[in-house]
Amino acid sequence: MTAPLPGPTGPRPGPPPQRWTGENGQDDAHPAVDAAVRAIANAATLGPADQIAQYEAAYQTLRETLATIDQA
Repeated sequence: MTAPLPGPTGPRPGPPPQRWTGENGQDDAHPAVDAAVRAIANAATLGPADQIAQYEAAYQTLRETLATIDQA
């Protein structure tokens, strides 16, 4: 019996996320949230130490954005 051949290491890319368009096809996107989601997706290509920094920055952006929405 032979050992399996080593394959690529690291995360496997998934399908692109579907974009929410809101009710009646209206776009309810928020630029800061979109940027944070892209940063999280892009973090998969980074090393572990850099991933943590990306996740923390995205988390902070999302917290600040949600806080401003709650105040409105």
